[in-house]
Amino acid sequence: MADKFETLEQNLEMFIENTRQIGITVSDFQPQGQSVLNQKLQGMISGLQDIDKLKSQLQDVQVPLDVFEYIDQGRNPQLYTRHCMEKSLSKNESVKGKIDGFKKFKVLLLLELSQVFPNEMAKYRAVRGDDRLA
Repeated sequence: MADKFETLEQNLEMFIENTRQIGITVSDFQPQGQSVLNQKLQGMISGLQDIDKLKSQLQDVQVPLDVFEYIDQGRNPQLYTRHCMEKSLSKNESVKGKIDGFKKFKVLLLLELSQVFPNEMAKYRAVRGDDRLA
């Protein structure tokens, strides 16, 4: 699995480097450099063909759409997982706080109900098989 990603990464790096070199050649184009430019363009075409050949090996890979949005925002996609973990931890803390709040509310509610409706609460605890207040 990792091998096919390494091959794709190498092909992409070569393609990017070739594209960079084409940009340099075009930005300072001289007529005598036409053959070099043609050679680089052929390299670009073969690089795209090599990348296209790899797509069949990567059909089973699913990338969350959020990753593409992350990239579109100019962020590093390798940091996406860390960002998701940080969001999850934050949400987990929030939910844990709510759960703790509800537990405290339950205790206070049972105390108040026991004072106002002692007979009914005794029956309730008997039905639940719970001698404790909470």
